[in-house]
Amino acid sequence: MPMYMYQAAYTPESVAMLIKDPQDRLEAVRPALEALGGRMIAGGYPFGEYDVLVVYEAPDESVAASFALAVAAGGGVRSGRTTRLLDGQEWLASLHGAQSSQYRPPS
Repeated sequence: MPMYMYQAAYTPESVAMLIKDPQDRLEAVRPALEALGGRMIAGGYPFGEYDVLVVYEAPDESVAASFALAVAAGGGVRSGRTTRLLDGQEWLASLHGAQSSQYRPPS
């Protein structure tokens, strides 16, 4: 199943709510993904531009988009980003494909 990484930045209101009532929001993500046919692989709370990160498997891009839309519609994030991740075999296939590419850089 394809893998995806979802990163989200909370709104200031969401952060204030979480400070007032601390929660591990990853526990809300797991059943939401499972209801769509996905599976959470890992998650965490990074420092920096994004406040939460989830790596998950989903059957296809439509499911990944559905998850991102559901999170956005909840109003708790100010921005979100979904990135398709290649597994090891897909990465190797890409490298082999690049070997046979006819692309040449400008000289």
